[in-house]
Amino acid sequence: MHVATVNDIKSLHLDELRGIAEPSYRADQITHWLYQKRVNSFAEMTDLPQALRMQLADNFSFDNIDTLRVLGSKDTTQKFLFRLRDGNLIESVLIPASPALYGSPSDRRTICISTQVGCAYGCKFCASGLDGWKRNLRADEIVNQIMMVEEASDERIDNIVFMGMGEPLANYDNLIRAIQIINAPWGIGIGARHITISTSGLVPQIRQLAEQPLQIRLAVSLHGASDDVRSRIMPINRKYNLSALLDACRYFTSRKKQRITFEFILIAQVNDSDVQARQLAKHARALEAKVNLIPYNKVEGLDWMQPSAERQKNFSPCCARPTCVQPFAEKKAMTSLRPAGNYACNPTRYGHPCPRIERLNRLRRAASWRLFLAWPDSITSRKALGTNTIGSVSPATRP
Repeated sequence: MHVATVNDIKSLHLDELRGIAEPSYRADQITHWLYQKRVNSFAEMTDLPQALRMQLADNFSFDNIDTLRVLGSKDTTQKFLFRLRDGNLIESVLIPASPALYGSPSDRRTICISTQVGCAYGCKFCASGLDGWKRNLRADEIVNQIMMVEEASDERIDNIVFMGMGEPLANYDNLIRAIQIINAPWGIGIGARHITISTSGLVPQIRQLAEQPLQIRLAVSLHGASDDVRSRIMPINRKYNLSALLDACRYFTSRKKQRITFEFILIAQVNDSDVQARQLAKHARALEAKVNLIPYNKVEGLDWMQPSAERQKNFSPCCARPTCVQPFAEKKAMTSLRPAGNYACNPTRYGHPCPRIERLNRLRRAASWRLFLAWPDSITSRKALGTNTIGSVSPATRP
């Protein structure tokens, strides 16, 4: 059987291992050692014949990533700085479920992971691309982030969001290979509906993702409701404009039969006007999409600013009419962690605010501005109850 060109054993699928290790049950033993026992060498796979262990060691590496730093505490967000084998740095963030969202303490854990070293897309609100793109992460490097965070935190990961450093869909093949390992019963075993991919808007890959049999969730970094505004914020819009992007989103929802999420960072005097709010609501209604509103957080080296609290409050109701609602935005006092450096792992910037991480942090603490389209029966229920809020579920949480 042909095996994909990979160096690390954790980049292989079960059927590929069966083509290497005979009889075929040896492949099941290997995956058990890798993802259940989580050993760090072939020598520890003691129920494999010595000859097979030597064969694996000769043909495949057993690369792990090193944890350089962990910031935060277990009751809030924890940020992990990892060093890859070649010395490059990436980050992952572990976000516990918020009692403010779920009403009581929860054991749900969401991890935000990276798919590239650096980023080539240069979104103007994000520091990830300030040092440019260096390389794609291999499938094993993506999978290893989850395994290292679970080991360090002694917690089982429930949800995954590909929203860290890099554009996930620009590393499509390694991304899908990693997701298949993460989702497989012989792998990490996380359900596809608990996996969300965030993209800046790579239209061909969105359409390609729509054909994947796995029910992976999709979040689109919109950040501008018209071409002129979005092109100013996101250079990718010059290649795939808003019309092409929305068409791809429509195709995705028609194939997957699930709602997507629009992410919208509010930037003062850039995209926080009432006109943008109404256009955003129009796009969301057309696709029955959820919307996450995120106040911009100042990043060193970038000039934009967060809108005032009053402007944020004025934007939200304008966008919410007539069928969007803003759920509770209760702030809960918790030990705080300054958000990550926008997944830009230059040590001089490590610890500076990150809009993507801050979005997740705010979401889990119910302190972000979030709104989504309400189904008609939900609207009726709100009127009957005399309330203007309803609960919502994050795309990173279980359906």
